[in-house]
Amino acid sequence: MDSMIPLFQHLLHADQYLAAFVAANGLWVYAVLFAVIFIETGVVVMPFLPGDSLLFVVGATAATGLLDITMALGVMFAAAVLGNQTNYTIGRWFGPRVFHWENSRWFSKDGFDKAHAFYEKYGGVALIAGRFMPFVRTFAPFVAGVTMMTRRRFTLYDVTGAALWIGSVTLLGWGIGNLPWVKTHLQWIFLSMIIIPGVLALFGVLRKKTQAA
Repeated sequence: MDSMIPLFQHLLHADQYLAAFVAANGLWVYAVLFAVIFIETGVVVMPFLPGDSLLFVVGATAATGLLDITMALGVMFAAAVLGNQTNYTIGRWFGPRVFHWENSRWFSKDGFDKAHAFYEKYGGVALIAGRFMPFVRTFAPFVAGVTMMTRRRFTLYDVTGAALWIGSVTLLGWGIGNLPWVKTHLQWIFLSMIIIPGVLALFGVLRKKTQAA
């Protein structure tokens, strides 16, 4: 139990540690941002990464002057576009045989089926709207590849969706981060952005185990 106290203190003062991390690591911070967004959007087995939370926190952090908002937007936009392109390419490589896969440790057939149904209903627009929906965000480009959407058409939806998703959520965080109350309580925002996605992910895992039983 005592070992949890330092961890809680680190989380409680996350804004201070983030400031020190940015000062010590400089451009590496942007490399980490690129990696997280790229992996979430580009690797179909990683749909649980906190993309929305990260974008909001980056925006709020940039409002304090710790990060350059223009560079952060550019880096994360590039990661979102390239991640989707990678995911799409993987989907094309596997092709229709994916429809015969079952749930496994590395692949959520349920997540794939939901994204496929969403894609079948809304077409390419699902690639844009799906950016704002966890799990769909990760599976939609994969589904587009599996169903053999043309690269040119996919790229149009990919770039549009990435611009809207990265821009809106990050700038929302940046705008809210400029509010005096938010600057004063930034550590609690960081804490909630870490805890809430974790709790939701745990709830999802427990629900799947309950249904399987």
